[in-house]
Amino acid sequence: MTPVKRGTRPPAQRRRARGPASVGPSSPRVLIIGSEAVPFAKTGGLADVLGALPVALARLGWSVDLALPRYRGVTAGPPVDRFPISIGGYTREVGFHETPLGASARAVLVDCPDLFDRDSLYGVDNTDYPDNPRRFAMLVRAALEFAARHGARPSVVHAHDWQGGLAPVYLKTLYASHPVLGGTPAVFTIHNLAYQGLFEPDWLPRLDLPWDLFAIERLEYWGRISFLKGGINEAEVITTVSRQYARDIQTPEFGFGFDGILRRRAADLVGVLNGIDENKWNPSTDQFLPAAFGPDDLSGKEAAKREVLSRYGLPAGETTMKRPLIGMISRMVDQKGFDLIASLVDDLVALDATWIVLGTGEPRYQNLWTMLAARHPDRVGARIGFDEGLAHVIEAGADMFLMPSRFEPCGLNQMYSLRYGTVPIVHAVGGLADTVQDATPRHAKSTGFVFREYTGSALLAALQRALRLFQDRRRWRTLQMAGMRQDNSWDRSAREYVKIYERALSHAQSRG
Repeated sequence: MTPVKRGTRPPAQRRRARGPASVGPSSPRVLIIGSEAVPFAKTGGLADVLGALPVALARLGWSVDLALPRYRGVTAGPPVDRFPISIGGYTREVGFHETPLGASARAVLVDCPDLFDRDSLYGVDNTDYPDNPRRFAMLVRAALEFAARHGARPSVVHAHDWQGGLAPVYLKTLYASHPVLGGTPAVFTIHNLAYQGLFEPDWLPRLDLPWDLFAIERLEYWGRISFLKGGINEAEVITTVSRQYARDIQTPEFGFGFDGILRRRAADLVGVLNGIDENKWNPSTDQFLPAAFGPDDLSGKEAAKREVLSRYGLPAGETTMKRPLIGMISRMVDQKGFDLIASLVDDLVALDATWIVLGTGEPRYQNLWTMLAARHPDRVGARIGFDEGLAHVIEAGADMFLMPSRFEPCGLNQMYSLRYGTVPIVHAVGGLADTVQDATPRHAKSTGFVFREYTGSALLAALQRALRLFQDRRRWRTLQMAGMRQDNSWDRSAREYVKIYERALSHAQSRG
């Protein structure tokens, strides 16, 4: 498989306080199929999306079923059904466990121990499980069969990443004339195009799929089959996790070989920016912070800055407190821009700034930051690992947050930073470009600093611009306020998905 995330309630909370929309027997229903979701299983950002989106959709009046595997260690939900499912001669008794996610949203956990009771979700030691095609075909088939068996015909099926890529394919083939599922439209979301679900073509009959799918306009990709390509080609609407990323992946630079496939479906490709959990990431109620703060009173941010400097063993005297603090929380890999950072080491430490870094990744980048911290104990702090509480304090205490990613489908940390009055410095790709408005005199609603060329000199110039503007306290406060008032809630994202579901339904109805 191709290799390659206390005080006055804010406005978003006041909106939600009116309560969920009414949900009744005639409410529209979406079946969401994905491979991970918090709080059940997580390896990356997909889990955050699928943990938050169902609840936000339910607030808008939709009934939501989220289907995902019941991996080892997942104990949530009582058993509600059990029946045999066969895929290409492979037959297993499959159990189903339900657990509520909200008033009209539930998780349906697919229990097939042979396939899902394993050490990790997708493979071990950077090697994928060889039966991953069967594992995630079973997830899709089980989700569809459960919906049909319980009479809960979905208005729309919403599948995610290559692991859910066969959902649109099965709906157009095996279930095309099904009495319950026939004609159900599909929406397919790409979270990271670099993961494409590539397998040998002899899997087709073993998954109950016809050989005519082994065609360039269907699943065939350079002599193999791609679950991702199947999802793209067979869904009514394709989405990805930011507007800019929808444009980026149609180019050779960011398309990972799929740019032509996506340009062919360009009319049906939509970017919907992910949201953030505004209850969890809220400086006015964040229990990890030494003091609460909000747009009307930023005094608590100074307490957070002092706290994070103390935790990193850096001086917190008057001089350091006045100096800008630049934070990073990231995987230490090339994709996140660490190659640019490595090329600028001497220039970065010469800037009038203090640096704090939290994360893990390639040994060379881990060693780089620990070496810098040892050489500059009054200016650089590095922590190898991850600490949720410390991440919150960094977001609150830093003055600036650096995200120089080579590519970034959506990104969440820049949105956390905006909400905490921490000004982002980002590369103009994907969700970073969609959420951060460059600080120039022409942009009254500027929220951060953006560099467009992926070069060390462009990154350094953006940092220097930010450090200069930091000295103008009035303009800096304006940047902070604009970011803190930006709506990056899941309610915003869910409203966009409802429009897409309605569009998919319209496509299906016009098709007859």
